[in-house]
Amino acid sequence: MKIYAGLDGGSTYLKAALIDEHKRVLRTGVTNTGIDNNGAAKRLLAKLMSDSGVSRIHYTMATGYSRKILEVADDDVSEITAHAYGVRVTAPREYRPGMIVDIGGQDSKIIYLDANYSVKNFSMNDKCAAGTGKFMEVIAQILETTIDQVGPLSLESTAPCDINSTCVVFAQAEVISLIARKYDRRDILSGMHLSMAKRIIKMMKKSEKNGDVLMTGGGALNIGLRKAFEDELMRDVFVAKHPQFNGAIGAALLASERG
Repeated sequence: MKIYAGLDGGSTYLKAALIDEHKRVLRTGVTNTGIDNNGAAKRLLAKLMSDSGVSRIHYTMATGYSRKILEVADDDVSEITAHAYGVRVTAPREYRPGMIVDIGGQDSKIIYLDANYSVKNFSMNDKCAAGTGKFMEVIAQILETTIDQVGPLSLESTAPCDINSTCVVFAQAEVISLIARKYDRRDILSGMHLSMAKRIIKMMKKSEKNGDVLMTGGGALNIGLRKAFEDELMRDVFVAKHPQFNGAIGAALLASERG
């Protein structure tokens, strides 16, 4: 059986996925990107191969920021294309997304799809950390909690705070001010999620808002952020299977076609 690999070289983490010739996801893995991208990619692929009993990868496709320098890959593809391909496997079986909201460590993207999962258009925020995973990490550190807990804690809020700053630096100062004024951190976290959702929703093109919404990226694992999107959009928002690995899975699917 032929095995294909996808590598998603992000600014913070390097993700990988293995799929078989039937497009089934066999294994996923993540590691810190570090300063040696190639070494990290080789070690991560070797571990996934060992864990899944694979002796040879037929073809490897890279995507993400460092896709051009990952020597272990046979070819590379843009993040937008990889994410659009990934949802063919990661979207719920009964669901056909028209819009992907991808929240990564350093950027957030909105990708608009047609009925065949082809990319129609996209919007991207890569100029500021607000509205990204890094923003959540900074606020979690200030509030003395972990990134895994910010979502569940925010759901306990009874009066979300208003966080108006659109810059992560100013938002950080705003949160510190709220702490000094004795606001509950659950209300601060809920306000943070609403602020992020509003910022990302502003990127959505009015003519493209009719499609159903699927969240991908590490931010999709945050249940508080998903609820904030649903509250602001007043509609259901779905989360992809393996959301953090959607780009890597999409790259692996493209590898299976190219290979």
